[in-house]
Amino acid sequence: MSDTPEPDVRGTLPVSHARRHAYLLVLVVLPLLALGAAVCAAWGRGVGPRDLMIFLVMYTVSIFGISVGYHRLLTHRSFKCARPVRAALAVAGGLALQGPVTLWVAEHRRHHKYSDGPGDPHSPWAYGESGLGLLRGLLHAQAGWFYTARRRSSRAHWAPDLLADPGIRRLDAAYPLVAAASFLLPAALGGVLSQSWAGFWSALFWGGLVRYAVVHHVTWSVNSLAHSFGDRPFTTRDRSTDLRWVALLTFGEGWHNWHHAEPTCARHGVLKGHHDPSAVLIRALERLGWARDVRWPDPARLAARLADTPADPSAKAA
Repeated sequence: MSDTPEPDVRGTLPVSHARRHAYLLVLVVLPLLALGAAVCAAWGRGVGPRDLMIFLVMYTVSIFGISVGYHRLLTHRSFKCARPVRAALAVAGGLALQGPVTLWVAEHRRHHKYSDGPGDPHSPWAYGESGLGLLRGLLHAQAGWFYTARRRSSRAHWAPDLLADPGIRRLDAAYPLVAAASFLLPAALGGVLSQSWAGFWSALFWGGLVRYAVVHHVTWSVNSLAHSFGDRPFTTRDRSTDLRWVALLTFGEGWHNWHHAEPTCARHGVLKGHHDPSAVLIRALERLGWARDVRWPDPARLAARLADTPADPSAKAA
């Protein structure tokens, strides 16, 4: 590959210099500052149980919103659900502060089309296969592409189905309100539980800023680390891998190799020991009658995919 990533022009739109700098500030610099401040605060006095609880609640909602809502439901259409459930999952995804749903979906669908090749918006192999090239690529895939990418995915090209949905268009329009709520909800909860402004500001920090930074880097590690290191029990045309600790933190998204083998499958962790909380949530929604037409793994296709790979005694179907 060339020294500078050159995304496929088809289905992309140029990004202004001002917008790229805004991405740099909001998506690269601010999360790093929040994480640095969190380390300093935890080193000095730790985090209290109330703020930890608020952090975990907001983290859980955000990760499920991205994994189940933005990703498996709206990007890959792994299942269908009633409009209220669909809206709730989309709002939960918005609380993760990774952009309006149509833009997120457009970027991710383009990633699958050109995965780890020219046109992939965030491949860690964008700068070649040398040690230095991979290091640069990992930084690019983790967060740098928000600033270095001169073009972003066209929603009209990659997500016309969502743009045709009036409900999704309303959610896109309401994204600034959802983004504000992502910080104000934990802050308000902290203030109410503590009956103090100190609790408000403390929860805003841990449940808002720090949680936003952690969620971003945890989910972005799927783009970077889960395309560079780990196991590859299934043959795919890209370099997607399985990373257990990433899967743990992302509620199943780190079982990334099978996902690239079968993108529309509602379950990513399909081998023995591959726990997938996002699939558990989808199964619960199905049993409640709130999800339907779920695309669960097909045993025959799974066996065929495993048969195409070198023998691995640990690779047993779940």
